Amino acid sequence: MERQIADQQNANQQITNKNEPCLDCGACCASYRVSFYWAEADVNGIADSMVQALTPVYSCLSGTNQSRPHCQALVGVVGKVVKCSMYEQRPSPCREVQPGDDKCQKARAKHGLAALPVPSSVLTKKDSDKLAA
Repeated sequence: MERQIADQQNANQQITNKNEPCLDCGACCASYRVSFYWAEADVNGIADSMVQALTPVYSCLSGTNQSRPHCQALVGVVGKVVKCSMYEQRPSPCREVQPGDDKCQKARAKHGLAALPVPSSVLTKKDSDKLAA
């Protein structure tokens, strides 16, 4: 019985990962500096230990302001199974990256991961017109 439960949980996780490709990627979290207006950290409830000051008005997430960025909030192995330890509090730059958009594709390529299909929500009018033709 325990084996069946474990198998079902594993199957559920695989389905979830297919619906949410970020859960087995994390490439963007290990590719870009995540900078934002300093007050956003307070508004979102981001812990001081996760924020590094850049200028008097801009901050970034710890670990992302280096030549090889890797956000301290990223838990796991890029390209395998990952999660964000502060997902609900993440700042706007993290919320703006969408699976399959340009930043996502560049980050995935940087880490040797296959490109994702570009979702229709990130296609431009010009792209949509090409697909319709």
